[in-house]
Amino acid sequence: MTAEQADRKTDIRSLSREELTEELGRMGQPAYRGGQIFRWLHEKQASSFDEMSNLPLSLRGRLEQDYELCPLRIVEVKVSALDGTRKYLFGLSDGNVIESVLMRYKYGNSVCISSQVGCRMGCRFCASTLDGLVRNLRPSEMLDQVYQIQKDTGERVSHVVVMGSGEPLDNYDHLLRFIRLLTDENGIRISQRNLTVSTCGLVPQMLQLAEEKLQITLALSLHASGDEVRRTLMPVANRYRLEEVLKACRTYFEKTGRRVSFEYSLVKGVNDSLAEASALAALLKDQHGHVNLIPVNPIKERDFRQSERKTVEAFKNCLEKNGIHVTIRREMGRDINGACGQLRRSYLNEKE
Repeated sequence: MTAEQADRKTDIRSLSREELTEELGRMGQPAYRGGQIFRWLHEKQASSFDEMSNLPLSLRGRLEQDYELCPLRIVEVKVSALDGTRKYLFGLSDGNVIESVLMRYKYGNSVCISSQVGCRMGCRFCASTLDGLVRNLRPSEMLDQVYQIQKDTGERVSHVVVMGSGEPLDNYDHLLRFIRLLTDENGIRISQRNLTVSTCGLVPQMLQLAEEKLQITLALSLHASGDEVRRTLMPVANRYRLEEVLKACRTYFEKTGRRVSFEYSLVKGVNDSLAEASALAALLKDQHGHVNLIPVNPIKERDFRQSERKTVEAFKNCLEKNGIHVTIRREMGRDINGACGQLRRSYLNEKE
């Protein structure tokens, strides 16, 4: 442990109710104080200890001394003229920046959050990974993306997808704690069924997540019907073959009863042929899940191009004819660098 780590105050928003109660007990405080503080942190989303008006001044002073509250700072907000999607660039207490997206649907507001600063998975079509992994986000930093967007818009968030920058299962322990806090009945009470976690296919962590028996949706970034093409798009495919990954998906369904979403980014001339569609249908015929087709959002650092609309429709029709449930993801925020990592990267480039 470094001296800096030893001197760092405890990140209070990342603590569970039980842990808060224990901490307060060690201070000689009654047990109910833990519940009060938890509600201030997660239901009322306090950004300072001074806001906790039903706590004694002496306790607020002690909290200020021993714990840290590091709310995210809004650096930039871009609003799509096409669909009202809002893309946020948030500043962290250490000077790093991350991004989140608010998307409005008929069923409610959905927020896509980041789980890491950068990413080390190296997927070829994603801007998040271009500069590698800087660090994992703490549970509080994942939560505060949702909280700050609610504060900024004055609107409730009903759905959360962990599909922004980073590989969530590469930050497994913090992800799990985030899920517990986000869905706690004394917080903002988002249903586990309204939470989706994406992965590029880290098999050991997928199997570990299945054992948690949560009611969240697991989304697998698939993007190919075979290992050869998948390896050209996703370096993780060199570690885990599709056979292993899909076996983990079946295990997840068997353990949780929750079907898996298969994310498939269509890249012109790479994975969008009818032959690929037929092979994908054969690959997924025994899987309990559905395919979400995503016309790839081009980034300037790569030469990948988006498939034409007629190609996307033909791909979808082929899957449906073979009994696969499939949707085409509605494009959101195309005019504001809506894809993962684009806003953060343009901000860093401007700083340099």
